[in-house]
Amino acid sequence: MTKTPTSRLDKLLANLGYASRREIQMLARNGHILLDGAPILRADTRIALRPDLETRLVVDGEALDPLPGVALMLNKPLGVTCSHKEAGPLVYDLLPTRWRRRDPAISTVGRLDKETSGLLLMTDDGALLHRIISPKRHVAKRYRARLARPLTGGEAELFASGTLMLEGEEKPLAPARLEILGPQEAILQVHEGRYHQVRRMFAAAGNHVEALHRESIGGLALPADLPPGAFRRLGDIDLAAIFAETGSGG
Repeated sequence: MTKTPTSRLDKLLANLGYASRREIQMLARNGHILLDGAPILRADTRIALRPDLETRLVVDGEALDPLPGVALMLNKPLGVTCSHKEAGPLVYDLLPTRWRRRDPAISTVGRLDKETSGLLLMTDDGALLHRIISPKRHVAKRYRARLARPLTGGEAELFASGTLMLEGEEKPLAPARLEILGPQEAILQVHEGRYHQVRRMFAAAGNHVEALHRESIGGLALPADLPPGAFRRLGDIDLAAIFAETGSGG
């Protein structure tokens, strides 16, 4: 039987970004932290980190934030950057302010460039992050692309060949699948995460991507009811779906 992990209350809340340990001690002493409706007056009390703690622990009148190990899907809008450091709007600005102070920090699972929209995963679980981006997992990513010029008809064969070389690289791309939706619109499914890969693939085929939107990662699709800039927490079924559709892309 697996032993339930525990944490000091002040350490847990400080790592979740609520306040400093000293400030959490004051909250506890003043009766602002409740467990099952009863105040916890000592901030050094050890708390069992069970999944239901988020519904049982109340801090300053609000239910506890998600425990470490949280995973999110975000509908990334255009114009925001997947970075902690760059100037301008960042994807982290779309999260609650307190969540941006968590330790371990919530990070993006891979990146979408500033002018690409769609499904972006975020987590503070390093092991999960590396499982998703690992080349060994072959997790597929599907992008809808709108192109500047009509497709010529040879792109699907080129992308599926496994021989396409991107400029400045020495290793050919793994096979990718192209589904043509119209003269200047297509779905491209890739299993790698090279820098600006989709844009560079179409550039290598003599075209230019005018708009790019990621629709799914593995078997997890961006839901139609999640508006740009909004996020949703992922459950076990969602996480399993990420790994449900894998393959070589041929």
